[in-house]
Amino acid sequence: MDKPEVFTPDEIRRFRQEIASRRVAGAYEPGRWSVSPRNRDRAVSGELPSAVRLRDSTLRSIETMPGVVATDDAKTGYLRSLVRAGVGEIVGAGVAGREDAALRAEVETVKSENPACRIVCPLVSSPADIDRAATAGYDGVQVWVQGFGETAQIYKRIYDLAWRGEDWRATAPIQQRDAVLGAAARLVAHARDRGLDAATPLLMVSYLTDEMLAETVGVLAAAGATELTLFDGPGAVGPEAYADLVTRTRQLAVDVEVGLHPHNTFGLAVACAVSAVRAGASVVELSVNGYCGGPGNADLSATTAAFEVLYGVSTGIDASQLTELARAGEALTGYRVAWNHPITGTSAFNWGGMDIITQETTVDPLLHNCVEPGWAGNHRTVPFTPFSGPYTLADKLEALGIDATHEQVDALLEALRAEMRRSGALPSDADIAEAAARS
Repeated sequence: MDKPEVFTPDEIRRFRQEIASRRVAGAYEPGRWSVSPRNRDRAVSGELPSAVRLRDSTLRSIETMPGVVATDDAKTGYLRSLVRAGVGEIVGAGVAGREDAALRAEVETVKSENPACRIVCPLVSSPADIDRAATAGYDGVQVWVQGFGETAQIYKRIYDLAWRGEDWRATAPIQQRDAVLGAAARLVAHARDRGLDAATPLLMVSYLTDEMLAETVGVLAAAGATELTLFDGPGAVGPEAYADLVTRTRQLAVDVEVGLHPHNTFGLAVACAVSAVRAGASVVELSVNGYCGGPGNADLSATTAAFEVLYGVSTGIDASQLTELARAGEALTGYRVAWNHPITGTSAFNWGGMDIITQETTVDPLLHNCVEPGWAGNHRTVPFTPFSGPYTLADKLEALGIDATHEQVDALLEALRAEMRRSGALPSDADIAEAAARS
């Protein structure tokens, strides 16, 4: 199909020269991405490390999502997808209600795909839990530390006892802050004695005062904690506050890694991750598609893209598998992400059907799409809309294998626009092909 030339080859060459003059290597990677060079200027973006660890917590996080019940086979398949995508550290589903064989199988699934991938057992609450994790072969455990003293009681599993009229205080007495920290410290010490790393998620960090933070870090670091993980369940800590918390925590425990688990209440989870890593955090806990209860976590694909593309920080993730992994998450949970979900949404790279947008890719495909969809295993979609012109329609027909003359394109364009006005719906590719066959 011959389309009338809009720009001459020499004009396109000059356009490309002008575009190239605005780009800087690194911020521009041909066929991959084109972002502002200011992102790579450390005088602008601040100092960042060369690499960051991303820890996926989807298996644990989906337990808090309403209506999600995944089979063991589905979880195993999902685990394999995670490891194959280059995720270097994974939080398992925990020990509660699970047999030892299930714990071993979880570890073996990960290690059979990549022996170097680390797997962490969360929510250990007793020495026996830690012993089971060690026997199953986990690399580490997470000892969750509530952010309160007496108020921490509301998070204990005492409600069944209270419902039956039993005295839960006899077995789970109300604790002051020093008792909460003491219990956590004993678990950390036991984990270290068993040769396990011990990460200590500090829950509800938005409520930690400077004094409480200092006390908590001091006790846990002395017990041998290998990571102090700043958990923000409410999503009430902004990027600047996260950076401050990381800075203070590192000053208090210079030899202990600092991690974070941000929530997305204000749509700032990825920004919190970047800000915290800039301040010295070494690991970000997140999930595929941001899955978790409430507003969700930082999304694996968006976080990976932010670090890799905007700031040049390596994550170890095979970005070409991000979209496939997002679809695997949807299959596991039954929850589909928005059409324009960052990086992996089904239409994340759809800028509409106007000729001025669809034709710009003939000059350069990385103008409105600053990331090449294929980098993340996604693809560019081009709809036919009431605002589409003859060039977009001609390209659509060519993609469908339909040859048409200039006059036939004009006639079909008017017919499709009339049908859209009548029906109030966009035509599918099949609708376009059918209309072309009739014309």
